[in-house]
Amino acid sequence: MGWTAFSSHNEPPPIMRGGWLDALRFIVASLIILHHFQASAPHALAEAVHPVFERGGFLLTNFFLIDSGYVLMRVYASSVGSGRMSKTDFFLKRSLRVFPAHLIMGALLVAMVLLGTAIGLPPSHPEWFAWDQLPAQLALVQSFGVHGGLGWNAPSWSISALLGCYLAFPWVLRGLTRVGPWLALGLVVIGYLAANELSWAILKYPVYQMPLNLGIWRALPLFVLGMGLAWFAQGVWIHPRLAGWALLLATVGLAIAQYFDKHALISLAFISIIILAAGAVPVKRPSKLVEQAAVVSFSMFISNEVVRIGWFGLAEAAANKLSLGEAARWGLWVMGVGAAFVFAFLLHYGVDNPIQKRIRAWLKKRGHARAEIKDPVVSLEG
Repeated sequence: MGWTAFSSHNEPPPIMRGGWLDALRFIVASLIILHHFQASAPHALAEAVHPVFERGGFLLTNFFLIDSGYVLMRVYASSVGSGRMSKTDFFLKRSLRVFPAHLIMGALLVAMVLLGTAIGLPPSHPEWFAWDQLPAQLALVQSFGVHGGLGWNAPSWSISALLGCYLAFPWVLRGLTRVGPWLALGLVVIGYLAANELSWAILKYPVYQMPLNLGIWRALPLFVLGMGLAWFAQGVWIHPRLAGWALLLATVGLAIAQYFDKHALISLAFISIIILAAGAVPVKRPSKLVEQAAVVSFSMFISNEVVRIGWFGLAEAAANKLSLGEAARWGLWVMGVGAAFVFAFLLHYGVDNPIQKRIRAWLKKRGHARAEIKDPVVSLEG
């Protein structure tokens, strides 16, 4: 090579909005919607098109968990590590980011179930709306072994697990920053592999198949892996040309691997390379469109299951009553996918963003937010 691929002397590019990380975030959030909606099609996409529409869902969640650790490490490592932001302030800031939208979606789902039952359209699968499962989910404690959390807005288990990751963040940060970037990268990779082997030995299944009530033990190794990738990215400059090729080739490699089978660990390696490479490509011309699309991804994630339940509950009833054919049912399915995007944008700009502005103002007033730190977070939780 005629140029240096890695260097500890050059300054790595800062994390910025409107670049590849934001683009990937929106793309993956869109694929999560497709994954959740595919089984509601007239013919499940996993059966009619390719199994990846079903089995690939765990990889999309893996991406967001790693990405959360990566971005939070790059955004908050300096302030939390130096003590300018306390551990309590960090957890308060992050938890207040996720709870309002989560509780709103929970209340909406409860209202939908009660109203549907009252008008003669009860859930077709009532076992997924057991009332004893709801308290743990609303409190976001379902991934810590607490009874409940199944059904309802089921994907919120990962938000629950991230709360545990937020608690662990300052302690993991302290450990990683005591070692060099190459050693940190090796440690987090070995740590994930060790966690996976431990899961196989004790529970007889891999980390990514951890039951929802033990979701923290799935999320934490991935979150720490993301933190290690970020510490490496902050300490080692990667040539932009190498980063660009790595991003492209890892994406192609991931697609090929998933086409043939699950290949969980190989795919996880590709995802890690994609995130690391995306963060190493300098953002020379930030895209406002990409930025705005990316900031909606949390609303896309937290609301799509609620939209799916509401839309297809009504669509199925209407289709049966009107004896609609397959073509019309496919049309309703496509409209349902579109509705998930529309609802997410309305939720973000009409409800969640105004609430978050008030929360940020309150935090700043109380001295919790450290006014000098701008929050460009591009992780799962916004």
